[in-house]
Parts: sequence; structure tokens; C-alpha cells
Amino acid sequence: MEKIPEPAEGEWIAIEPPNTTDAPRTCYDYSPAEASTAPPPTFTQSQFDVILRRQRMRPKEGGGLKFTAVPSRFLNLSNDFEFAGWGSFSRVNLTLEDLSHGTETLQEVRNHAVLGQFTASALAGNDILGGVFYTLPAIAAVSSVYSPISLFIATLTLFLWRPIMEELGSALPISGAPYTYLLNVSSKALALVGAALLLLDFASTAVISAATASSYLAGEVSLPFPAYVGTIIVFVIFTAISLSGLKESSRIAFGVLALHVVTMMVLIVASVIAWAQLGTSQLRENWVAGQAPSLSAAVHEVFNGVCIGMLGLTGFECAPAYIAKIRPGRYPSVLRNLHLPAIVLNVTMMLLVLALIPLETILHGDNILSILAQKAAGRWLRTWIAVEAIIVLCAGVLTGILSACELLEQLAHDRVLPQVFLRKIPSTRAPHLIILSFVAFSAVIYSSTGAQLSVISKMFSVVWLAVMTLFPLSLVLLRFSRPRLPRSCQTSMSVVFASVVVALAVIGGNIAIDPTIAGYFAVYFIAIMLVFSVSHNKTQVLRWLYWSYDQYPLLHKWRLTRRWGEQLIKLMTRLRRQPVCILVKGDEINHLFKMILYVCQNEDTSCLKIVHFHDQMTDIPSELEANAKILDESFPEITIDLMLVDGTFEPLTVAALAHHLEIPRSLMFMSCPGPHFPHTTADFGTRIISL
Repeated sequence: MEKIPEPAEGEWIAIEPPNTTDAPRTCYDYSPAEASTAPPPTFTQSQFDVILRRQRMRPKEGGGLKFTAVPSRFLNLSNDFEFAGWGSFSRVNLTLEDLSHGTETLQEVRNHAVLGQFTASALAGNDILGGVFYTLPAIAAVSSVYSPISLFIATLTLFLWRPIMEELGSALPISGAPYTYLLNVSSKALALVGAALLLLDFASTAVISAATASSYLAGEVSLPFPAYVGTIIVFVIFTAISLSGLKESSRIAFGVLALHVVTMMVLIVASVIAWAQLGTSQLRENWVAGQAPSLSAAVHEVFNGVCIGMLGLTGFECAPAYIAKIRPGRYPSVLRNLHLPAIVLNVTMMLLVLALIPLETILHGDNILSILAQKAAGRWLRTWIAVEAIIVLCAGVLTGILSACELLEQLAHDRVLPQVFLRKIPSTRAPHLIILSFVAFSAVIYSSTGAQLSVISKMFSVVWLAVMTLFPLSLVLLRFSRPRLPRSCQTSMSVVFASVVVALAVIGGNIAIDPTIAGYFAVYFIAIMLVFSVSHNKTQVLRWLYWSYDQYPLLHKWRLTRRWGEQLIKLMTRLRRQPVCILVKGDEINHLFKMILYVCQNEDTSCLKIVHFHDQMTDIPSELEANAKILDESFPEITIDLMLVDGTFEPLTVAALAHHLEIPRSLMFMSCPGPHFPHTTADFGTRIISL
């Protein structure tokens, strides 16, 4: 055998296909009679014969149906719907209409980033500062006279979360966090866990706000119906307001927050004056009556108070949800504006309550701040506090509904929920199905807990802590999976791990205080995850139904049931024909394979487009077309089209391409940009799915 010489350094060896004119015949050229005596083909001949045979089966313009030798799981029915057609190769020139639409899309995004630090703080500030109305009674019940200490410790824990949230916000300045954070740094399944916790958080916010508003009203006037009926009335009113198309305005939120701050300042000043006149006698009496018998008991009460005191910080997790609307560089100031006033307001109010109100009244009173206002300045201030409490709490109900609308609309755009959720009332443009579904879910939570505000409050603490745990988790995944993303700040890993430890410890403490809240939390969370999982894997569920239908041959003989099978096939085919696309720069087949594998594991589609932007023909990677064809053959369940777009890869051309292909930008995937990339991820609006 002739020895092939070793190539010199830097020299390539070209293996040419066999000469078809004078090369020996291959195994496909022999008749069955000659095949037994024919010599075996050479390695080169066999490899090229197989490749050419497969390529001859591929239609030049794409389409057809890709078949495999894998046996069907269906014994009596066809499984053709599980296989897609061959992909195609095309060149795309974006039209002026596409570019114009892309410009409008980017301009609309930029116009939304108009919130300064104070107006942005007001959106979440009404929740976090309004929590004082329902936090104080809950924490006094478990921490007694140690409540100010517990609240102070609880509010200090946010110093752990602020740098974490700032780093996440600088790396991924996109709204919808923590769902969108997890979507860009991990799998879609984990992101849906974040979405489920967020939805439960919004529902708890709406329920507690409505129930507390009804409780405050019932404490001031004699209602002709029970307090739970008042909660239902509040929900009905704000459901109607939401259906009317009212959108949350930052100016309205700022006005409500300004009213709340002024009211609290008046109450603090009046209470301090009353404390100076009364002296410390009431505070000493409360200390004696509520003092723990031992140091260990006191520490235990303080810890329980810290666990419940987290309820007073709810709303802090909402700031990242609208970070894309905040002006660049203002986000850290927003977090500071939410945090520091929460420390002052919660601790000061709890101390003034203990200084002026008997402990027995605190433990059994519903409207503690109204009682404090009565004690400090009389009936006029009590009425003012009650009216202001109802306004702020009702704003919390509306915030919960509108926040849930934004989350569920995003899930519908990401094809987790059916597209029917995007339908809106023509006259008001309100997503009626989303609003009614969320209010119904909130009503289930309220009724299943027996309309007990204390149970819902404790569960709310666990839900909030679970949501807050997602931020350090997202940061760890970001550093591991997307380390090249540029960011303006970096948090110590010790701070990240400390926040996780604190969150887990406080969650355990809340469950230890009342183990039933773990059951409530688990039931609601599992129910939401079940709905999301079934809705996201619609085709898989339909495939199981089709398989069950296949197991009964008798059903295939009846005309009505046979039509069911046909409808199942049409529905599965229609759902899987919804396209997605990946934006690629190079032609490395291992990188392309990983991106396609991500699509297979996270998106329910059989239509994938590989898109490459180029300024000149020489910019096109040499192996991109060949590798796309190989991958198209490797995934028989997906049609993989290759599209070469004439243009520079930038936010404008990506938005124009989204209009051209009629694919949402959230379903256009790209690799992680490097530190010298001139644009941010928020500019593109796409999803990052690889390193």
C-alpha cells in the first residue's frame, strides 16, 4: 500500500471526490446477482456515495418531508406530522417598509425610557411604603415589644440585595425581571418558575391590599355587610377600572406617594408631640407586659419578627420589572429611594405605636395607625389616616392587576400562554381575558384561606422571599453562563451567598411560625406551574392525546372519531409551524448545534431560521451553508432554513427583520455579546441563549 506523505506545517490536504467517469463502480451500481462477487468500495467512494445520495433526496427549493429509519411510536396512525420538511437557502434584502417599521419600533422603546428616579420610585414606592398599614399588626403579634428591633434588622437585609440587583440591571437592562433574567441566563423551564412566583406575588399584593382597605373602612364606619364582602366589592370596582383601559400613570403614582409621605410625616410629628406630653410611662408598661422571660426567648421573638417584618419590604422586587422605562443611570438611585425611607418609616411607626398605645390594644386592634392618629391628635387625623390608607391600598390593588397583565402578556408573546390572551377590547384596548383570569385567581386565593388576612400576609412573606431569592440565583447563573456580558458594577460572591442564606433562613422561620402557609404556598405554586407547563407544552400534550387515540383502532373506523384525529394533526401542525430564528455570526457547527438544541429543548416549534447579517459577500462564513444543510438533516423534526440578510447587524436591522419575518423579537435568539459590543441587549430586544 502506498504511504501518504505527511503534510508540511500549515499545509492542507484536499480529498477530492472519486472521478465518476473512470472510477470503479460502487455498491449501488451492481445488480443483485453481481453484488455477491463485487469488490467492496473504497472508504472515499462509500462516504461520498452516501452523502450524494442523501443530497439528491433533498428538494432544491426546500419542502417535502424528511424521513428517518426510526420506527413509529404510532401503531395504527401516521406520524408524518412529527417530521418537518427540508430547509431552504435564501437571500433577504430588507425593504424600506421593513426599515421604517424597525425605526418606529426602536423609537417607541426609547420613548418609554422617560422615568426619572423619583417618578420611577413612586411606582414601587406605593407598595413598599404602603405596607406599613398591614405589616405592623402582623409583626406585633409575633415579636411584641421587640417589633422595632425586628423591623430594623429586616430592613437592613436589603443592603445585601441592592448591589445584586444593580449588577443584574446593568448587565440586562430589560423589563420583566426576574422572569426575563432567568430566560436569558438559563432554560425556559426555570424562567417559568420565576414567572409563577411573580404571578403569585402580584396576586398576594392585590388580595392583601383589597382586604386591608376593606378592614380599614370597616374599622371606621359600620358596614351593612361583612368585611370580606367589602374586599369583593373592591375587586369588582378595580376590575371594571382595569377593563376600562386605565393604564398606571407615573404621575398619578407620584401624587399618591406624595400624599402618603405627607400623611405619614404629619402622623409622626403629631405622635412625637403626644409622646413628649405623655412621657415614657406607656412604653415602660408595654415593655414590662411584653418582655420575654429569657434571653433565648427574646432572640426567638426577634427572629420571628424579622421573618414577618419582610412583609414591610414587599414592592422592592417590582423595580426591576420596569427597568427599561427608567432613564439610564437612574436605577441605583431608585433602589436607594425605595430602601432608605422604608427603614425610617417602618421602625419609627412601630416605635411610636408602642410608645402611645397599650400592648393589648396593639395585639387585638385592626387599624393600628388609625388608633395611633386618634391618640396623637384626635378624630380628624384618624379620619385622614383612614381615607389615605384606603387610597394607597387601592392603588396597590390596581398595581397588582396591571403588573400581572404585563407579565401574562409577555408570556403570551413568548408562546407560553395561548395567543387568545393577547386579545383586547376594541374600545378600551384592555386585555380582558388576562384581567378576568387574574382576578379569578386572586379570588380563589382569598376564599381558600377563609378570608383570613393573617394567613395571606404570612404566605405573602414566603412568596416575596422566594421571588427575592431568584435575584442572587440569576446573578450566579449570569456569571457562569453569560460571563462576557458587560456591566458597570460587580458584587462580591460572599454578598450573593449571604443573601441566599438569609432568604432561606427567613423562609424557614416563616414556615416554622405557621406550617400551614407552606401548604397554601405549595398548592398555589404547583397549580400555576401546572397551567404554565401544560400551556407551554401544548403540542406534547396533544401528542399524548393522539397516542391514546391511536391505541384504540375501533375509534379510527367511526367517522366522528376519525375526524377528531384529523383535527389533532392539523392543530399540532399549526402550532409547530410558528417560526423562531437564531442570529449567528460564524459557521462553527458545534456552536450552531448547541443553539438549535436549545430551541428543541425550550421552544415548541418545527420551523427554525438561521440568520446571518453581512455587508459584503466576502463576509459570509465559508462553511455556513454546508453546516446548515448537515444540521437540517440531523434534526428531522425541524425545518432549518438559512437566510443571508444584506445589512449590518444592529438593532435597526434586527427590528426590521422581525417585521419582515413576522417573528417577535423576543423569539429571535443570539449569542452573548462581548465587552466591546457597541449595543446593549435591551437595544435588540432578543434573547441570549449561548455563551
